[in-house]
Amino acid sequence: MNIDRIVLAFAGSAILLSLALSHYHHPYWLLFTAFVGLNLLQSAFTGFCPLATILRKLGKNSGAAF
Repeated sequence: MNIDRIVLAFAGSAILLSLALSHYHHPYWLLFTAFVGLNLLQSAFTGFCPLATILRKLGKNSGAAF
């Protein structure tokens, strides 16, 4: 699995988890959903993703985007 797929899988999982937590626990979890979405948006324009940097340092294979 390359970095691109890991980042997308992690972002999707984080969004779904925070939506579930906001429904069952507290609506403030939607702020985490917004944070993940904003991070995805800024990485589309800048090419910088903190998770991709961490995964690269751990030795994962690069993808087309990161």
